[in-house]
Amino acid sequence: MPGRQLEKIYDPTQVEERWYRFWTEKGYFHATVDRPGAPYSIVIPPPNITGSLHLGHALNNTLQDILIRWRRMQGRNTLWMPGTDHAGIATQNVVERQLLAEGTSREVLGREAFVKRVWDWKAQSGGSILQQLKRLGASCDWDRLRFTMDEGLSQAVREVFVRLHEDGLIYRGERLINWCPRCLTALSDIEVEHEETKGKLYHIEYPLADDPKTRLVVATTRPETMLGDTAVAVHPEDPRYNHLIGKKVRLPLTSRDIPIIGDPILVDREFGTGAVKITPGHDFNDFEAGERHNLPRIAILNQRAQMDASGLHDAQVDPSLNLTLKPVHQARALMVDALRERGFLAKVEDHKMSLGKCYRCKTVVEPYLSPQWFVKIKPLAEPAIKAVEDGRIRLIPEGWVNNYLGWMRDIKDWCISRQIWWGHQIPAWYCRSCNEDAIIEAAPNSFTMTSDAKPVVARTAPAHCPDCSASDFIRDPDVLDTWFSSALWPFSTLGWPEQTPELKTYYPTSTLVTGLDILFFWVARMIMMGLKFTGNVPFRDVYIHALVRDAEGQKMSKSKGNVMDPLSVMEKYGTDALRFTLAAMASPGRDVKLAEERIEGYRNFANKIWNAARFILMNLDGPREAAPPKDRSFADRWILSRLNRTIRDVNASLEAYRFDQASSQIYHFIWHEYCDWYLELVKPSFQSKDSADAKRTRQTLVESFETLQRLLHPVMPFITEEIWQTLPHEGDSLVIQRYPVPIPEWNAKDIEAEFAVLEQFVTTVRTGRAQLNYQPGKVLALYGATSRGEQLTTLRHLLPFIEHLSRGSVKLAAVETWPTDKVLRLPVEGMTVGLVVEGEVDLEKVLSRLQKQSEEKEQEIQRLEAKLHNVEFTSKAPAEVIREHGDRLRILQQDSRLLVGSGQQLRSMMQSRKE
Repeated sequence: MPGRQLEKIYDPTQVEERWYRFWTEKGYFHATVDRPGAPYSIVIPPPNITGSLHLGHALNNTLQDILIRWRRMQGRNTLWMPGTDHAGIATQNVVERQLLAEGTSREVLGREAFVKRVWDWKAQSGGSILQQLKRLGASCDWDRLRFTMDEGLSQAVREVFVRLHEDGLIYRGERLINWCPRCLTALSDIEVEHEETKGKLYHIEYPLADDPKTRLVVATTRPETMLGDTAVAVHPEDPRYNHLIGKKVRLPLTSRDIPIIGDPILVDREFGTGAVKITPGHDFNDFEAGERHNLPRIAILNQRAQMDASGLHDAQVDPSLNLTLKPVHQARALMVDALRERGFLAKVEDHKMSLGKCYRCKTVVEPYLSPQWFVKIKPLAEPAIKAVEDGRIRLIPEGWVNNYLGWMRDIKDWCISRQIWWGHQIPAWYCRSCNEDAIIEAAPNSFTMTSDAKPVVARTAPAHCPDCSASDFIRDPDVLDTWFSSALWPFSTLGWPEQTPELKTYYPTSTLVTGLDILFFWVARMIMMGLKFTGNVPFRDVYIHALVRDAEGQKMSKSKGNVMDPLSVMEKYGTDALRFTLAAMASPGRDVKLAEERIEGYRNFANKIWNAARFILMNLDGPREAAPPKDRSFADRWILSRLNRTIRDVNASLEAYRFDQASSQIYHFIWHEYCDWYLELVKPSFQSKDSADAKRTRQTLVESFETLQRLLHPVMPFITEEIWQTLPHEGDSLVIQRYPVPIPEWNAKDIEAEFAVLEQFVTTVRTGRAQLNYQPGKVLALYGATSRGEQLTTLRHLLPFIEHLSRGSVKLAAVETWPTDKVLRLPVEGMTVGLVVEGEVDLEKVLSRLQKQSEEKEQEIQRLEAKLHNVEFTSKAPAEVIREHGDRLRILQQDSRLLVGSGQQLRSMMQSRKE
C-alpha cells in the first residue's frame, strides 16, 4: 500500500536532493562486471575541471542519463563512466591569473612548484562541475570517477606515446604550426577558430634584380611578412611570366635578391596578378612550396608576434625601418608607409579575409616555425574511415557521416606538443653529451631543444644513453595536447593497458553522446586510437546533438546578455522541468532554441502529473480487484490499450535516439489522454465505493499510473520516484524497476475505435459550447444523428460517458429530427452534433467572434499552404516537420469549415428572430 499522501503542491527543492542521496547511498548507479544482463556502457565526455555547468552540459548529460536509466531499467548491465579533463591551457590560465593577482608568476615559482599549485587548485575547485552534474540527476557510477591525469590514465598516455613512436607514427620536426602569441603554445588545426573579417589587400611591386624598371606585382594581406619572402612563384605555363623563371627580384626594403620559380600547384594564373610571393616561415601553403623547391625559411616574428631582431638580420632588412620588437599591427603600418614612400606600393583594396584565432583566448594565431611533436595521422585515419563506412560505427543523425569522412580524408598530421607546464609531460629525454649544441638554456633550469636534438623516448626516465652511455639527461619540457589523453578515454578509463575485467566487459562502449563541436577534436581521434590500441571500435553509436541557443536562435554569450544559467533554472522550475524541456527539443539536426517559457510549460506538466497522482491516491481508499483486462470497463480497457501503444512508441523512439519524439509521446498521453479523458471518464465509477467497476478501476489506476511513472522516469527521475513511492508497489526504488514493455492482453483496437467516436462527439460539443459562449458547467440539450449503423450503436452504448463528458442530455437518432431554427448543427466525420441555441445567446456577439476566429484560421491556412508549396522548404525540411505541417493544416481546414457552417446557421437564426 502507499506509504503516504502527497503534499498539495509539488516542491522540487524538498524532493530532489533527498532522492539523489538515497540512490547513491543504495549504490544503484554502481556497475559490477558480474551483474546479469547484456553490458551497456557510456563514457561521459569529460568536462574541464575549470568548467561550470552550462546548458550544453545540461543537454548532453540529460540525454546520456535518459539512455543509461532506460537501459538500467531494461535489465542491462549498465556503466556510465564519469570523469573530468585536466584542460591544459584553460586550467593553466586560471592558475596563472591567480598568481598574477598575487604579484607573482609561474616563472618565479618554477615548474615543479607551479604544477603543485595547479593540483592544489584542482583539489579545492576542480570538482564543482561534478556536484552540478549530480544536481542534474546524472546517474553516473561515481565510485569509478576518473581524471585524465590520474596515475592510471597517465600510464596509458605514456604507453600510447611510446608505442606510436616505436611504430614511426610519432615524430619530432621543425614545421610551420599554429601558434598562440598569448598562450605561448602550439595549437592543432582544429583548435583554431576562423572568423571572417574586413582587411586590406596590398599590391606590392618587386623589381627585377637585373632590370629594376620591370616589376612583378604581388598581392598580400600581410605586408609585414614579406620581409621573410624567399621566392616569387609564377605558373610555368603562363606566357606573361614563364620567361622570367630563373631570374631574380630585389625584395623591397631589403638588400636581398630572391628567385622567380615556376610552381603549378601554388599559382592559379587566373587569380590575382599571377605572381605569388613565397614566405615559407609564415604561411602553410608557402611552407609546402618551400619544401618542394628547397627554399630557405626565415622567421621574422618571435613567440609573442613581435618583429624578431635575428630574423630581421637574416632577412637583410633596412635597419632604418626600426622594426625590432614591434608588434605585428605596428610593423604593418610602418611597412605600408615605407613601401608607399619608396614607390613599391601599387594600390590597396578592401578585402574580406578569414582570420584564425585561438579557441581559448581568441588571440590572432600566427603560423610559426618551431620544432614540435607530431602524430603521423594518415595510417590511423584510414581504419577509422572504414569503421564508419562499413557500419561498425553509426553516426546519428546520418547527415554527419559525409562531414566526418570528408574531414578524415583530408586530415593533416596532428601537432601534439604544447609549450605549457600543466599536462602530460612528453616522455622524451635528451642526453646532454649527445645534444650539447641542440640544447638551449633559455633561463635557469628552463631548456628548449632545436630540431636537430635527438630524443630518447621511453616509458620511464632512461638510466643511460643508448649511444654514449652517459647518464645526464634533460626531459623534453613540452606537454601533450589535452585531446591526446582524451582520445584514449573509452579504454584508458577501463584499465588499459591492463586487460581488466572492466575492459573485457564494457569495451567497446555502447553509445557516445556528444556535441557537433567536438566531432573532430575528440570523436574522430577516439576512433583512431581505439582501433589502433584495442583492435576494436571505441563505441557502436555516436549520437550528435545540436547546440543550445537562445529563443531567437542566437548563440548564448555573456557579452550578448542572453546566457541562461541551468542551475538557476533548476532552482526556479525544478530539475525535471529542465530535463524534459531539453529532451523534448532535441530534434536531430536542429539547434535547440530555448526560451524560459518552454521550461515553465513543462513545470506545469510536472504539476499536472502531481495533481493526477493526488486524485488517484484520494480514490484508492477501497478494495481493488485485478480482473483480466477484457472484463474491465470501457474506460479502463481504452486507457490500457492506449498506454500499451505509448509504451511501444516510446521504446522505439529511444532506440532511434529520438528523445524529442519519446518526450512528445509521453506528454501527449499523460496530458491529453490520461488526465483530460481517462480520469474524467472514471470519476462516476467512484460514486459507489464497493461496486465492481470501482474495484476494477482502482486496480487499473494503480497499474496504469505506476507504469506511467516507470515510463517517464528516465526523463523526469525525481518527481516519478516521489510519486511511485506513494503508490502500491514492490521494491525499494523506481531506479531499479523494469522499464515497461507492451502487454498483449492490454491491446484493444475495437475499444480504441469506439473511443474515437466518443471523442469526436464530445470534442464537437465542446467546440459548439465555446462558439455559443456557454459556461463549461452549463447543462445543455444535445442531439446526435448518424446514418452509419455501427457509429450509432457505439454512441448509444457509450451514452452515459458522452453525457457525463458533454455536460448535457443527448438525444440520438439515425436522422436529424430536431428543429433547425433553434439548433446549431455541427457536421463532422459522418455524424451531426446539435446544440440548442437558447434565447440568452447574443447571436451578434457570437457571429462577430466567429468571424474573427475564421479570419485568423484562414490566415494560418494560407501561411501553411504557402510553406508546403514552397520547394525550398519541402526540399530541406525533415519529413516529420512536413508531416506535422500537413496535419496542422488539415485540422485548421476542418475547424474553418465548422466556423463557416456555424456562421451561416447563426445568421439564419438572427433573421428568424427578427421576423
